[in-house]
Amino acid sequence: MQRVIERILNLLAFLLTAGRPVTADEIRQTVAGYGQEGDEAFRRTFERDKDLLRSLGIPLRLAFTDRWEVEQGYLVPMEDYALDDPGLTDEERTALWLAAQVVRIGGLASEPAALFKLGGAPSAGSGEPVGADLGAASADLPLLFAAATEAREVAFRYLGRRRRVRPYGLVHRRGHWYLVGPQAKEEGVRTFRVDRLEELQLGSRPQAFSRPAGFRAADAVPDAPWEAGEAGTQVTVRFDAEVAWWARRQLTAAATVVEEPGGSLLVHLPVAAVEAFIGWMIGFEDAAEVLEPAEVRERFLGHLGAL
Repeated sequence: MQRVIERILNLLAFLLTAGRPVTADEIRQTVAGYGQEGDEAFRRTFERDKDLLRSLGIPLRLAFTDRWEVEQGYLVPMEDYALDDPGLTDEERTALWLAAQVVRIGGLASEPAALFKLGGAPSAGSGEPVGADLGAASADLPLLFAAATEAREVAFRYLGRRRRVRPYGLVHRRGHWYLVGPQAKEEGVRTFRVDRLEELQLGSRPQAFSRPAGFRAADAVPDAPWEAGEAGTQVTVRFDAEVAWWARRQLTAAATVVEEPGGSLLVHLPVAAVEAFIGWMIGFEDAAEVLEPAEVRERFLGHLGAL
């Protein structure tokens, strides 16, 4: 997959900088990644790469290479490819710069070149701001992104079972990446935590499925990790007044909240992933108490005893 990405980027860079239609043979001889292939292998690879560029919204066109209109070549018209100047104000550019500096993917700082193309960036102060790290989570993440983009089925082992899934999309939620899509021969959409996938394999056929019209992967991922699962248990928790504000911020719309005299909260919430729920509860230390059901309370107390 790394070689595919590099070849696609090399092809796009060549088409953008050539400034004229270039023939397939010229592309084969010039762009890194094509030169070692035979005629038929080059044709198949080049056809796939053209389809991929177009699926990404890149306006790849055919045009005659000279005034006699004998031979055709490929080009990406800059006027169709480039975005219009959005005309950002200084305040808008500052806000965009701050957002780019705060977010991290895999712990790496964002590339500033794109912001300079939007009209420059404000002078940076000393020190690093607090960041939201959207960590890579798994070496499989780039492969899953490619599978979702190319609509390829994926197969993997998850929680001890072999699965085959149509990847509708990827979602980042509360420090974890989730793969969203239905399993083979099913219509109901499921979510799978990416860092728990094993033995990932990509299907060989692109455009193997279609996403439902208007589908949003983010809507399929529970707002809280303890809600992720196929069956849920209703759990009742009491949060002391000093942590009530913090609990409110983390509760989802699925929770029912009753404010008690003195400011404490009595909360009823659905829990499908008990381990994730217990991990969240431990952060409140002795300011939160699991009241029922008894089996969840005992498991929570057991974790506290182990600590």
